[in-house]
Amino acid sequence: MTDFRIRRARPDDAGALSQIGAATFLESYTEIIDGPDMVAHCARQHSADVYGKYLTDPACSVWLAEYAATGAPVGYAVNCPPDLPVAIQTGDVELKRIYCFSRFHGAGIGQSLMLAAVADACARRAPRLLLGTYQDNHRAIAFYKRHGFTLIGTRQFQVGSKLFDDIVLGKPL
Repeated sequence: MTDFRIRRARPDDAGALSQIGAATFLESYTEIIDGPDMVAHCARQHSADVYGKYLTDPACSVWLAEYAATGAPVGYAVNCPPDLPVAIQTGDVELKRIYCFSRFHGAGIGQSLMLAAVADACARRAPRLLLGTYQDNHRAIAFYKRHGFTLIGTRQFQVGSKLFDDIVLGKPL
């Protein structure tokens, strides 16, 4: 097992989160999203300002996974109020982002990040934890199903001029 640590992110982690967010998105979707669209999306959606807003919003929780020997970021997760096209129950929480570098898949980082996200949603007395994911991301979907998530809807996710079909999953808490 890889030696890593999970910790709550602090406001001064916005730059590290921006870099790990863009890097893991690039790694995950390089084969299906055109390069210029990918770069533009990461510049908008994974800027330090975006993460700075998550980090200063009391309705959001952010965790950073670090390689213990160096402190280098290798993954992260973000919980926030839901922004999904499904019927939202009062108090629902969305696991907006959960990623780690593929070379660390199977090392327990995803499991640890998921446990932190679920514990946070439970502490908020959320009835459900929700998330959206690309419908063809079979490895992620299997991971979510192992953690008790089930299909509750669909959405489309736009990057550049392309629309991608996502599924929306929910886990009762």
